[in-house]
Amino acid sequence: MNAITYDTVQIGDELPVLQLPPVNRTTLALFAGASGDHNPIHIDTDFARKAGMPDVFAQGMLGMAWLGRLLTQWAPQSQLRRFDVRFQGITHLGHAVQCTGRVVEKLQHDGERCVRVEVQSANQYGQVRIAGEALVALR
Repeated sequence: MNAITYDTVQIGDELPVLQLPPVNRTTLALFAGASGDHNPIHIDTDFARKAGMPDVFAQGMLGMAWLGRLLTQWAPQSQLRRFDVRFQGITHLGHAVQCTGRVVEKLQHDGERCVRVEVQSANQYGQVRIAGEALVALR
């Protein structure tokens, strides 16, 4: 794969799609251990149901981590200058999340040539779960 450069990237270019398998309890437990987020609403069915949810659901930061993976599979992490998201919906068990991104602007930022990339994750029903943007420096 050729390295992406400021001169070769165009507004409208899409990042390679990141398709994830359906969310399961193992994924939630592993992320809880890795992140230190042991909120029982994400790992204890009884607790989640007492809170009015049908079952446990994915941590918001897990969804953001998937969008981070989308970005860093496109450009090295060292080139990421900003990454902001808005959580727009819950990712339930069984949701197969697809992460996508698109270059929407080329600009100069702090003396670097950068691109602004809109990113989002959606479930298999097309419902957006997380939307945001990143600023990526390109050579």
